[in-house]
Amino acid sequence: MPDSQPQPPPSSSSPGPADPGSLLLCGAHLTDGRTVDVRLSGGRIEAVGTAGSLTGDGTRACGSRVDLGGYLLLPAPAEPHAHADTALSADDRDGPVSYAAEDVQRRATEAALLQLGHGATALRAHVRVGDVQELNALAAVLQARRSLRGLTELTTVAMPRLLTGVAGADGLAVLRDALKMGASVVGGCPDLDPDPTGYVEAVLEVASEHGCPVDLHTDATDPARLSRLAAMAGGLRPGVTLSPCGGLGRLPADVAARTADQLAAAGITVMCLPQGGCGGAERRGTAPVRLLRAAGVRVAAGSGALQDVSNPVGRGDPFEAAYLLASRHGLRPEDAYDCVSASARAALGLPEVRVEAGFPAELLAVRGERLASALSLAYSRIVVHRGRVVARTSAVREYCDSAATAELGLPRQGRGELS
Repeated sequence: MPDSQPQPPPSSSSPGPADPGSLLLCGAHLTDGRTVDVRLSGGRIEAVGTAGSLTGDGTRACGSRVDLGGYLLLPAPAEPHAHADTALSADDRDGPVSYAAEDVQRRATEAALLQLGHGATALRAHVRVGDVQELNALAAVLQARRSLRGLTELTTVAMPRLLTGVAGADGLAVLRDALKMGASVVGGCPDLDPDPTGYVEAVLEVASEHGCPVDLHTDATDPARLSRLAAMAGGLRPGVTLSPCGGLGRLPADVAARTADQLAAAGITVMCLPQGGCGGAERRGTAPVRLLRAAGVRVAAGSGALQDVSNPVGRGDPFEAAYLLASRHGLRPEDAYDCVSASARAALGLPEVRVEAGFPAELLAVRGERLASALSLAYSRIVVHRGRVVARTSAVREYCDSAATAELGLPRQGRGELS
């Protein structure tokens, strides 16, 4: 999917008669403190107005409505770094992970739906190609993609193991076949090839031939290698992404800063994995996000491993990634959420989303009034993709009756009584 610059939306006009097929989101909080109604139609945000202003003109119904009182409405996050072929395989204790087509398709579909429930309406999945599985795992993930159409957007990254030397010839052939089959991004792990620089050169050449993005796994422990990569990739369109780059945080401060400047100059995106590593990373650790952002590097955040051998407890939750960036790495809640929403979407070449007329209706409502509290306790969620609700998660916390809750008037969601 090509990288694109966000385009300005059409100018909004005064609210007109509602489309019978439209969806009205009523009484939602926005991060700027307003409470609004939002009307969606044709997969886009048609109008945003003060609460109660978009309920129709009295002669025409407004279509379906969703009451978002008590919810914060946000641009939907995206999942820019997942491993669909191995997701949810941690419990396969009877032997190696199965790459049978039906098993991979089931895991990929279930994982995508799990991440959709968290709010991610777009997903980039890294899939191994070549070796024993050849193109079977990719074919299964592409089948899952077709079955998920209308619910979430899933794109695939083809990841060959070797691309240099005699063995690399087969990898190059499989990589080109993967792109013909439907993979839309060229990826891989240059650190695992005997000639990492040659691997990167091969990836960039294939990507240039097909006009597709590049998404590489690297620990980024070798600044000289990163400098060469930045020099080779600089200016490549539609873009280059590196992840998880945890090794940058272990470099001397001056070396890391110089490397960050080189990555920024080359327009390379760094995809950090604050929830844990993945099979393509040899060591754990999160990239130095504040240093990278200060240098002008676009930093996005992904989930990495989702309950596989690399991280058997991975959640695949963008809100947890943002929470960790805020709590552990000192980002403001707004900047932390940007890493899993606006920056993640930009890294995937997706159009910008704002809660404004004219923008795509890719939205997430979470219970709460402020972003900071939502990052902490975003249990209840309503997910909107292409202008319709595609997932709901409802969490209710109840307490038994007590003098404390009665006397202080504390909020209580539950209606029943606990015995």
